[in-house]
Amino acid sequence: MFDIVKVAKDAKKASYSYGLLDTNTKNAALLAVAKSLRENEDKIFSVNAVDVENAKKAGYSEALVDRLTITKARFEEMVCGVEKVVKLSDPVGRIYDGRTVESGLQIVKKSVPFGVIGVIFESRPNVTVDIAALCIKSGNACILRGGKECLATNVLLHSIIVKALESARLDPNGVSLISDTDREIVSKMLKLSDYIDLIIPRGGVALQRMCQENSSIPVIIGGFGISHIFVDSSADLLKSADIVFNAKTQKPSACNSLDTLLVHKDVAEQFIPLVSQKLKEKKVTLVTHNGADRYLGEYPYKQEGDDESFFEEFLSLKMNITIVNDIYEVIEHMRAHNAQHSDAILTDSASNAKLFASAAPSACVYVNASTRFSDGGQFGLGAEVAISTQKMHARGPRALEELTTYQYVCQGDYLTRK
Repeated sequence: MFDIVKVAKDAKKASYSYGLLDTNTKNAALLAVAKSLRENEDKIFSVNAVDVENAKKAGYSEALVDRLTITKARFEEMVCGVEKVVKLSDPVGRIYDGRTVESGLQIVKKSVPFGVIGVIFESRPNVTVDIAALCIKSGNACILRGGKECLATNVLLHSIIVKALESARLDPNGVSLISDTDREIVSKMLKLSDYIDLIIPRGGVALQRMCQENSSIPVIIGGFGISHIFVDSSADLLKSADIVFNAKTQKPSACNSLDTLLVHKDVAEQFIPLVSQKLKEKKVTLVTHNGADRYLGEYPYKQEGDDESFFEEFLSLKMNITIVNDIYEVIEHMRAHNAQHSDAILTDSASNAKLFASAAPSACVYVNASTRFSDGGQFGLGAEVAISTQKMHARGPRALEELTTYQYVCQGDYLTRK
């Protein structure tokens, strides 16, 4: 039986030394991780191919199989992500604020690691590497629990990371992996508040809610949300069609891929045939609403939708398309249909762009850009643990800065309070 309590205790002990590491030591460990990954590239592809084949045989969805697969491009992105984290500033020890109060006490607000971060994720094995890199650089220990569908890949990646940490003379318990797929272990993990300081679930809404409802440890939610794009009446329609195509087809299984396209009524007759011709290339299924069907002609991949369709995160080559009267209807629609992740307006109206950015409830709001940019690497953050959709201090890509908290350091000259 996997001993999650021992793993958590060992991680807690490791976190004390990780929190004291200097920048050069952390960077050296990260470079060792990147080097070891490159040296084991062929082995990683071989093991991952078995996980992918088993997932197909088990009947998993195309979206899950896609997220599970490590391609050449994704491998390079994963390793480059580690190397980019090396180049980023150390987030630990930053001074946010400082002042001397009337008593003579000098107070500074300083960034410090959380301690131990537990991350529960599904499908994407690259997350194992991303999280390890970010936690090492931010001085945190981490406990990782991936999905059973990518267990072999995760076990291999973890073993590579551990060997690199040992070569850099870091405590290998600073990056721990739960290799047992028994769900009861996760339930126990969520109660270990004496050892784990923060839980970050990265997956679908069911995983998010399970962690929220069962954890005695603070939980940062994220990764789920319906992504919208609104094509305004003032938009450049040719450029807008390219953005919609990118947002839907560049990586359909991503949580920031387009789910619902809202088209202003004044440009629907022009824009819907234009964008549908591009989407047809990738055989995108269009779920139609509010008269959008009449502008699709003989489009071969379409079906009628209902209001429930607007709540579906498709994660595949499928999306809603509907016609709206104005930006105010768009805002109401987004508020009613779980817009909290990544949403965009395509417009040449400065006032509508400002209104959309102010009123959208999303963690990431885009003006004239694809929603696919919601990513730690694309934001210049090196990598990310998850996209946070909550409304506390950490929103959007949760990277180095968001993996630290702060403490007040107060200094006096043998000062007492009167």
